[in-house]
Amino acid sequence: MTSGPSRAGTLRIGIDTGGTFTDVVAFDEASGEVLTTKTPSTPHDPAEGFLAGIDKILASADLASTGSDRRGRDAIAAVSHGTTVATNQLLQGQVGRLGFITNTGYESVLEIARQSVPDGYGNSYFWVKPDRIVARDRVRGVDGRMAWTGDEIRPFDVKGARVAARWFRDEHIDTLGVCFLHSYANPAHEETMRAILAEEHPEAVVSISSEVLREYREYERSMTTLVDAAVKPKVAAYVRRIAHRLEEYADGGVPFYVMKSNGGVLSATEVVNQPISTVLSGPAAGALGAALIASVAGFDRVLTCDGGGTSTDVSVVVDGEPTLTTEGSVGAYPSKIPMIDVVTVGAGGGSIAWLSPEGTLKVGPQSAGADPGPLCYATGGTDVTITDAHVVLGRIPPHLLGGEIPLDVDAARKGLEGLAARLGMSVEEAATGVLEISAWNQANALRQITVKRGLDVRDFTLTTFGGSGSLLLCRLMDVLGIPTVLVPPNPGNVSAFGLLTVDVKNDYVQTAVRLATELDAREVEGLYAGLAERAAVALRAEGFAPADQRFVRTADLRYFGQAFEVRVPVPAGPVDDEVLRAVADAFHAEHRALYGYDFAGDASQQVEWVNLRVSGIGPLRRPVVRRHEAGADVGVPAPASRREVCFDAARGYVDSGVYDRATLLPGQVVEGPAVIEEYGSTVPVHPGFVACVDPFLNVIVSREGSEK
Repeated sequence: MTSGPSRAGTLRIGIDTGGTFTDVVAFDEASGEVLTTKTPSTPHDPAEGFLAGIDKILASADLASTGSDRRGRDAIAAVSHGTTVATNQLLQGQVGRLGFITNTGYESVLEIARQSVPDGYGNSYFWVKPDRIVARDRVRGVDGRMAWTGDEIRPFDVKGARVAARWFRDEHIDTLGVCFLHSYANPAHEETMRAILAEEHPEAVVSISSEVLREYREYERSMTTLVDAAVKPKVAAYVRRIAHRLEEYADGGVPFYVMKSNGGVLSATEVVNQPISTVLSGPAAGALGAALIASVAGFDRVLTCDGGGTSTDVSVVVDGEPTLTTEGSVGAYPSKIPMIDVVTVGAGGGSIAWLSPEGTLKVGPQSAGADPGPLCYATGGTDVTITDAHVVLGRIPPHLLGGEIPLDVDAARKGLEGLAARLGMSVEEAATGVLEISAWNQANALRQITVKRGLDVRDFTLTTFGGSGSLLLCRLMDVLGIPTVLVPPNPGNVSAFGLLTVDVKNDYVQTAVRLATELDAREVEGLYAGLAERAAVALRAEGFAPADQRFVRTADLRYFGQAFEVRVPVPAGPVDDEVLRAVADAFHAEHRALYGYDFAGDASQQVEWVNLRVSGIGPLRRPVVRRHEAGADVGVPAPASRREVCFDAARGYVDSGVYDRATLLPGQVVEGPAVIEEYGSTVPVHPGFVACVDPFLNVIVSREGSEK
């Protein structure tokens, strides 16, 4: 496996910025050693936490980062980063003053949108359509029209385009999205509009839809383009600021990659041109890291549960690969870019417990985050959080990060006393109630990606990670009927580890609607060749030689008359009639798997091709998950200490062994009630459950009597 373009150093660093902590993993390509650490996130400027993480991991590797000692300056081969800058901007609705340019007569495309109503028609009487991403008075139409075939119906109105560009300039609207009808088939009008904007309004940041999403469906393409434009200034400034600071660590800077939502990374210089690709950067890295760890351990059907300080992200992994979608959204904004299919719920360690006007206990989605944080942080927080409930019940120690961050248990208890009094409960009942609601929030997210998609959740192994991801695993097993949970080593750093397991990846799409009976294999081959060439150019710019480049082809198909498509693989090699038949057969099979039926062999139901897709991949060297053989007699592990822990308010506190995970050996078993602690995470093992250590140092939790 090629290491891809990098410096002479051997230390590859992955950094994932979360709501509470910034996680860091370093992989030494020379020795194979993996180092991990954490540092508090800095929401006011995420770059500060990022750079503090680099200094901390270099110090743990006994390397100086700056100054006269050049060991650290020469050590770093590359840095990969999972960022939430674009995600947080969109979740908070901070899109700024956007402008939108489209065809004359189609200025209301954003207002018309789609007829779908959240939560179905039961909510339709009360639901109010949210404000559009661009107000109607900041939309301008320009005459000109392309047909769906790419032929020009009406010439582009250059004079009208200049008038529109000057209007945006005079109104100081400096962030613009351009989407013309059928530009996926012929981008000429959009490219002309961009050139005119460069002349008339050179300060404007511009995104055109034919570069952001070369796919049909005007509303989704318009929204995706506008989201790209909205996040471009902030993402570009953030990435450039970090790249500039990385020059302190090496002459000429350090190769810097940013995680994309599609499961690949891209150099920072390219990411600024397609910032929308980072909207699920962090969650994507976590899903990929967990998928690799679980696959090596022998589990190929996996649910991932990434619990952080603000939220919990869940996804499905089948045959070692997380599922992908182009039907995602971030906050209120749909985005049709390829992304790992992740569902997010506001159930992180900092999620706030509160009472509704009716007096009902609720948890999240509001979060105390890293600043001011939970009550037990003693940094100004005023609300009870999930972390406060855990620390009062003894399920986590009175400190975080191995003692680096002490926790104020009395402050957490005092806050819970106030909540308990309002509920008419004891402190323990209120605390377990907070955790019960949080567990059901996570369980409902897991059901959303399984049961609602025709999958039986009981057929999967749950992999929990993140700082708070494993705290409720026993309750999730009870609620969902999941037989086994895998907790990786250093679970708080799995997302950062995932950043080191992925390749450079770019996706390209071309809409080409054709009935299968009218399809010309040579035309399909030509379209795929064009997409592959675009991917190859991008990979060459990233430093990958042609011999190291890999291309994956897929296609979106549907039965004629359907509104949405099913994605299937397209075999490698020249496209001929045999390949087209193989793709159609794969479509019938996938349609049956998804919906329970297909029309294979029914001549009255025609198959229609819609989109052709190519992913260009530049492979990077990745760390190896090491196997550790168990000794002849591993013995029974001894607890490092003991403390009173409440797993059930009715039973109260019970004496429980507290185990240091770093001392546990493959083959050893910990029986509940117990707590397994490590630097960045904690695993409470409830009564009736057991935790076994496998050869890869994963903790495998199961019900007592069911362990293998």
